[in-house]
Amino acid sequence: MNIDNRTMIGVVGGMGSYAGIDLIQKIFDQTKADTDQDHLPVIMISVPHLISDRTEFLIGKSENNPALAIADVICSLYKQGATIIGMPCNTVHTESIFNEIINRIPTELQLVHMIEKVAEFINEMHPSVKNVGILSTTGTFMSNVYPKSLSKYGLNGIQVSEVIQTNHINPAIYNPNYGIKAHSNPVKHKAMNKLHKGTEYLINNDAEVIILGCTEIPLALKDDKINDIPLIDATKILARTLIMKSSPEKLLE
Repeated sequence: MNIDNRTMIGVVGGMGSYAGIDLIQKIFDQTKADTDQDHLPVIMISVPHLISDRTEFLIGKSENNPALAIADVICSLYKQGATIIGMPCNTVHTESIFNEIINRIPTELQLVHMIEKVAEFINEMHPSVKNVGILSTTGTFMSNVYPKSLSKYGLNGIQVSEVIQTNHINPAIYNPNYGIKAHSNPVKHKAMNKLHKGTEYLINNDAEVIILGCTEIPLALKDDKINDIPLIDATKILARTLIMKSSPEKLLE
């Protein structure tokens, strides 16, 4: 490939801010490269003050659909040369947000649907699995977007109970004193412990793999497995998809 013809990857940052950084690092980590020049062109725009919280919109606490601001960011990325776009936020892929974004961006752009790619990955790479655990924000939890995508492959999506979602998973992400959005580097032990309440529930309810279905969660749970149960990093799958769509020969095996 002519280096000047490489397809630029665009990243919508700010949802949360460390999630965008994590995606870019995983793009670099999954790229075959021996020199600076071997890496793919990537551009990120992070304007978190303009993008309202996705869960707040989905649970009815905000009437401001974040799709409008996100579409503006994507159009700005496009003007800078990006034609393949990744959004490191699972919640933004729910229908009422994602479809509105699609309606507002140029049709020639490739906007990766991370959740569909995660479901596809599990179907291909874990063919014997039937029960898939899901850790996510409350917005993603309520929308059932993961169980819907998984069901296309005959997979059973298992979410935590409402009590665990409310008392453990949501605070692990959002609590201002210890949540990952407020304390991303390093993540507080209390947030990690609360996430483990979720993994324990999912394993006890027969989950054979667990999706880290919020881009904050891989910042806390960095191992590949927990109690021999594979952890599926949605951000890593998004990174690999972006590389594949940009320059498939550059993707690490």
